[in-house]
Amino acid sequence: MDGIEQDRISVGDRGLHYGDGLFETILIRDGRPCLWDHHMARLALGADRLGLPRPSPSILRDEAVRIGTELDHGLLKLIVTRGVGGRGYRPPVSPHPRRILLSYASSASADSCVDGGVAVRFCETPASVNPHLAGIKHLNRLDAVLARREWDDPTIAEGLMCDDAGSVVGGTMTNLFVWDGAAIVTPSVTRSGLAGTVRAVAIEAASRAGIACVERPVTRRMIDEAVGLFLTNARIGVWPVSRLADRVLDPDRLPLDLLSAVRRTAHTSEWPDP
Repeated sequence: MDGIEQDRISVGDRGLHYGDGLFETILIRDGRPCLWDHHMARLALGADRLGLPRPSPSILRDEAVRIGTELDHGLLKLIVTRGVGGRGYRPPVSPHPRRILLSYASSASADSCVDGGVAVRFCETPASVNPHLAGIKHLNRLDAVLARREWDDPTIAEGLMCDDAGSVVGGTMTNLFVWDGAAIVTPSVTRSGLAGTVRAVAIEAASRAGIACVERPVTRRMIDEAVGLFLTNARIGVWPVSRLADRVLDPDRLPLDLLSAVRRTAHTSEWPDP
């Protein structure tokens, strides 16, 4: 925390009181992060949106390098709060943001792509809608917390959430892609949802492969008529969907070369230049 190994935080921190801050969950492979530049770009966007001073990229990199020397495979969770700010919603005029870096070890094969696909369900909890917060990874994730409470069946990997208009926003922790056999649609994140780092990789990979990928609202009917579905996030990379509720889908009907390209990029670890 702020460059010092410790496990205590001030009770006055605004991240604790109001969720006033941001976070990034970064996959670590061979002691190095995956998609570091993507994560730093989203963190900077979130900081600007919340009016937080941007964390120093060089300081974050140096602190992450220290963690990488001790962590071969796993996850790095980076949290930035506005720091201590006194009572009340009004933020301090000159905040002193706090940096918190946590590491979680895992095996090299943990959470690798499930080639046979995963089972998902729809959630009853609606996704929050707020254009000012949409896309960024802020600390207020209570809609996802409530949605994830809806099931404890270990065979179900994820739950899909809809907004108040009934459009499918994505998963509790993932971005959704809908394949109609020729093109891809992924939910827009201008009103709700998260602009995932691997989501960005998938959109870029589709463009390079000459596959149309449209960002727009996704209806339940589009889901019902889809040839295939897949999910992405930084930890899992890519998950093909093999079952949605009672419907069985064939992951082999997805554009498998595209999924492989996304997976390779999402799981390639490399430090950018300082």
